[in-house]
Amino acid sequence: MKHIYTSLDIGSDSIKIAVCELYQNKLNLLAATSCKSKGIKRGLITDVDLAAACINKAFLDISDMVGFKVDKVIASVPSYLAEYNIIKGSIEIDTNNTITSREVMKSLEVAISTKKIEGREMVTVLPIDFKVNDEMSIKDPVGLRGSKLSTRAVVVTVPKKNVYSVLGLLEKLGIEVVDISINNIGDMYSFKNKNFEDKVSAIINIGSDTTSISIYNRSVIVKSTILNSGGKRVDEAIANYFNIDVGVAKKIKHKYALAAKKHARSNDFIEVMDNTGNNIKINQYELSEVVENSIKDILNLSKNELNTLTSKRIDYIIITGGMSNIAAFEYASYDIFGENINIGSMKMVGVRNNKYSSVVGNIVYFISKLKLKGQNYTMIDDGEDTKGISDAPDSTLGKIFGYFFND
Repeated sequence: MKHIYTSLDIGSDSIKIAVCELYQNKLNLLAATSCKSKGIKRGLITDVDLAAACINKAFLDISDMVGFKVDKVIASVPSYLAEYNIIKGSIEIDTNNTITSREVMKSLEVAISTKKIEGREMVTVLPIDFKVNDEMSIKDPVGLRGSKLSTRAVVVTVPKKNVYSVLGLLEKLGIEVVDISINNIGDMYSFKNKNFEDKVSAIINIGSDTTSISIYNRSVIVKSTILNSGGKRVDEAIANYFNIDVGVAKKIKHKYALAAKKHARSNDFIEVMDNTGNNIKINQYELSEVVENSIKDILNLSKNELNTLTSKRIDYIIITGGMSNIAAFEYASYDIFGENINIGSMKMVGVRNNKYSSVVGNIVYFISKLKLKGQNYTMIDDGEDTKGISDAPDSTLGKIFGYFFND
């Protein structure tokens, strides 16, 4: 069986899809595409028809790239008003006293049943640790022996509309949603390392319309928020300062600007047309000054929000998102956070751009859930093991959670 997985990120600026293959325990990119978004604002679908056309184009493009039809996907849903609650559950182990994936899943089901979710939908459950008899803080209890298994986990919920707006649209396009996640989780799994394991950490993802800020405790997300400020703020600042079109501003930002004016050149110029129809020359230093000031505004807002989210010391911070790819971005971030800040760096060949961090990370997270359940699965039809999906409830969301919990 080829282990192939597809992930979708519906962003305000672009629709991103990645297809990866897990081969010999290594994740390899088969293809990735990014298409301009329409009908989506601040991560939420505002025009179903426009959004559907964009998403459909992205799936046609990715199918052409990989050479087979892509019609199953892990979909990210908006994290607006997400809540993270700790849940606990315990089960008795069968007479042979050996813990298998089955017991792990049962303990999580029991934990979920203790939490009443009204007016919201569960996105996922993140195990914190397990306890076998009196032995505590076990990350993976499979294979251990005991008479009782207990678990602590975080259940992630969002408003119903966050989930059903995405699921309804993809169902309309004939796309089967195998799992859902939020980008805050995907980002962590893209950059997960030893620094996340025993520290309080944060990830700042600067998108087009918004900036998401997430707090993690020992690799588990515990809080998040969204700022209504992102890369478009930089584009608009350039457009206003030089009296040029926002689209032109965005282009010269990516091609010519630096995030730190001290590294820019005052004798390098680019010529563009302003809104009055006149050709003007913009030097790199002046352009970079506008960009740097706008980026620092976003970073300062993010820093203030981190202080609001937690009073604990944050030991490790990563900044990601498309905006973090701009040249010299690290220097602007050092001025706000100090030199301990880390700029995300996508290591996978073919996706060096940080705008793909969430979409790739959600595949990594999905694979970790397969391992937790001890199940083989692929998103292509040839030899596909659909155990757990075909017997799930008829609803789309029922299929997702039936897949995760059913045997």
